[in-house]
Amino acid sequence: MTESTTKPRNFLMLAPIFGALLFMGLYFAATTFYPGGSQADTHSKSFSWTDNYWCNLLNENAINGESNSARPLAIGGMFVLSFTLAIFWYIFPLTIGLKKELRLTIQISGVLAMTFGLFLSTGMHDTIVNLASFFGLIATVGTFIGLYKLRWTMLFWMGIFNLILVAVNNILYYGDGFKLFLPVVQKITFLFFLLWICLITLNLYNRQIKKNLL
Repeated sequence: MTESTTKPRNFLMLAPIFGALLFMGLYFAATTFYPGGSQADTHSKSFSWTDNYWCNLLNENAINGESNSARPLAIGGMFVLSFTLAIFWYIFPLTIGLKKELRLTIQISGVLAMTFGLFLSTGMHDTIVNLASFFGLIATVGTFIGLYKLRWTMLFWMGIFNLILVAVNNILYYGDGFKLFLPVVQKITFLFFLLWICLITLNLYNRQIKKNLL
């Protein structure tokens, strides 16, 4: 099997960046259709960036009781995000030449995490989050191993910081005292994680381009 058949094409390597941008666009568009209601005020109008969660956009009904017209766009955004990250976790270990066992572990766990993520809009929210988080953690740890191998120190520590943000999300979610801060922390975590993925993708792309020029 030749290198051209085992390595993703250069343009495909940039797919996670385009996917992340599309997801953010759909996220923003969905917020403009959200009828209203949040954890802070069930009768509020429209989407609150400080009080509403991403999952509020996925529910059939808004918190204020109205039919949630943002749902189709939010589900589309969830599909784009899941597909984007599945592509990333398929391409990343393949591109940097990890051993087969580790490569398959990252690819399978990454795809499983994103597959479970597609069901976030169902009634089993907590179960889906836990399953997606479990497999996503495995894929992320594998990503750390790859970053360490590549000696991409800044991206390695960015990933560690992102894990800290995820831990803070969990502490706020399962705790009571500071849960009002969770919607803001969730959005910061979303943005930072997507930035991390995009930077890794860009580095992979530049690395592959240099290889092709040699």
